[in-house]
Amino acid sequence: MVRLQKFLSEAGIASRRASEQFILDGRVAVNGQVVRLLGSKVDPLHDHVEVDGKRCQVKRKLYIALHKPPGYICSRNDEFKRQTIHDLLPREWLELHSVGRLDRESEGLIFLTNDGEFSLHLTHPRYGVRKKYIAVVTGRVEGATLKKFTAGIRHGEDLLKAEKAHLVSANNSSSVVELELSEGKNREVRRLFETEGIVVERLARMQIGKIKLGELKPGKWRTLTEAEINSLLPKL
Repeated sequence: MVRLQKFLSEAGIASRRASEQFILDGRVAVNGQVVRLLGSKVDPLHDHVEVDGKRCQVKRKLYIALHKPPGYICSRNDEFKRQTIHDLLPREWLELHSVGRLDRESEGLIFLTNDGEFSLHLTHPRYGVRKKYIAVVTGRVEGATLKKFTAGIRHGEDLLKAEKAHLVSANNSSSVVELELSEGKNREVRRLFETEGIVVERLARMQIGKIKLGELKPGKWRTLTEAEINSLLPKL
């Protein structure tokens, strides 16, 4: 027997927290009866679980590392018919969702999965999974600018902050900067540079947790190993 919200998470319906809200909202039925109690348990082999009237079953969990090329978006479908990262995967994996996002012009490492709990651990700020980026920008970036990034810059309602910022190389026309972030605010790296009037020419995510992009070519994918998956999850 497992808790109902865990079952929904493992079925790829939503994260455990979101599944709890589904239960409270009366959207979940077990053997034909609506269940609103969060402590409820189900037998995955024998109980009939539905969300919004549709049957849920635990699926084989998939964990994919993809090298997203620039020009692709991270949605399943796009009303403007732009290329999506799902165009790079087998058609039977359309159910997978991206773990966080990279904006259309950015490139690099992104994970896809049908495991809602895995997604939560990698995207929620309280877990602080770090991500490394390489940014090629216009002009010479000074050390004072990098110190601002690590101190944090208020931008609108957000505090943008890099845990680490390192100047890889620089000349009068361009600079290469490595940044390490622990949160995934929308376009955070680009916005950091925008606050200083610096134009980002190229942005690539090189690492998530201990998993590096490595030799994975643009547009190609691979499955994560069990050891890699465990390295990304919190230690119990």
